Amino acid sequence: MNHVFYRHTKSEPPVAARGEGMYIIDAAGKRYLDGSGGAAVSSLGHNHPRVVDAIKAQLDNLPFAHTGFFTSDPAEQLADELIAQAPEGLERVYFVSGGSEAVEAALKIARQYFLERGEPERRHFIARRQSYHGNTLGALSVGGNVWRREPFAPLLVESHHIAPCYPYRDARDHESEEEYGIRVADELEEKIVELGAESVIGFICEPVVGATLGAVPAVPGYLARIRDICDRHGVLLIFDEVMCGMGRTGSMYACQYDGVSPDLLVAAKGLGAGYQPIGAMLVSQRVYSAIAEGSGFFQHGHTYMGHPTACAAGLAVQQVIRDEGLLARVNNQGEKLTAALTERFGNHAHIGNIRGRGLFLGLELVAERTSKKTFEPQRRLHAHIKQQALERGLICYPMGGTIDGARGDHVLLAPPFIIEDTHIEELVDKLGQSIDAALAQQ
Repeated sequence: MNHVFYRHTKSEPPVAARGEGMYIIDAAGKRYLDGSGGAAVSSLGHNHPRVVDAIKAQLDNLPFAHTGFFTSDPAEQLADELIAQAPEGLERVYFVSGGSEAVEAALKIARQYFLERGEPERRHFIARRQSYHGNTLGALSVGGNVWRREPFAPLLVESHHIAPCYPYRDARDHESEEEYGIRVADELEEKIVELGAESVIGFICEPVVGATLGAVPAVPGYLARIRDICDRHGVLLIFDEVMCGMGRTGSMYACQYDGVSPDLLVAAKGLGAGYQPIGAMLVSQRVYSAIAEGSGFFQHGHTYMGHPTACAAGLAVQQVIRDEGLLARVNNQGEKLTAALTERFGNHAHIGNIRGRGLFLGLELVAERTSKKTFEPQRRLHAHIKQQALERGLICYPMGGTIDGARGDHVLLAPPFIIEDTHIEELVDKLGQSIDAALAQQ
């Protein structure tokens, strides 16, 4: 009898025993190609020697020191590294242990920013439907993932949601991408006016939506319009790059593709690449200054924030990405993976859309391509695809509820940046077999 509380109590997962580059090997010796980096985490693959050595060296020196008393060299160096590459205006880094913690910190510092400015009436956050910002209560409150929110709805803080930027489903006939983007961005202004600008704290969104929609980038001009609306109404703009950032989409920060800077940015997953649990909130100088010149104290904190060993791992990850030229590789291999997916699934009767950027790609499944009709939710197609893939030695990230939390299925792919051409062939072949096998099930 075991005592681990697994995510799903009705099945027992295989035991992961070791990692080798693109693969995880279980205790029985079976090899699994990691086609999704777990959950877009393992950007360098498994057991990269430079990162492992950096962790060991830090453990020899100092595993932990509480940030209530000390800073550490790894934290200072990693912050310098992140800010050197950050969008314009971001100047400070607040380290935490994961994505949900980073979002919580961003929501709280955004509220405190307005308290420091003498605007205590600011209380509302606006986000988008079909977004995901984490599983803690604050992050879940601003998230738009219906099935994750529903059981805990009575506990959630009131927040407000506008349309996602989802052109495959929502763009009108004869509407250009830019026209569509402006139309849905303008919903933010309508919501701000409805609530009263003086009561709104901030707007949070993923520049490229991850788990809930399946790798959907913002259309050209959308984020710039959002930035303009926030500026005109004095509302803070928060980018959630927990899943899409840290090089995943081909630039270190996903928003750099659009040339738009936020007031706050949250990162995790690829920041530590799975070698240590770490997340970060990047803060603009104006937000930092409001607190530094006011109370001087951010009323927030966690025991393991700024953990020296986690920061040492994150620093090594960033150095490997830089020294091995992996951002260019993400773009090159991303193009090859997109081409391979298009060749295999471009005319597939049940693949309606292939989308994404860099090595962050999604396939949306449909019962019929022309009408974009979805499969019935009770069929749980996404779950069957995941199981078929695992049986074939492939890790991918299928999800259901793509459209509204109930209808729609997609598969998210986010392989490590070290993916080779042979891995692309293996991934696409096994994914094709898995999807076709799942579709054949009644």
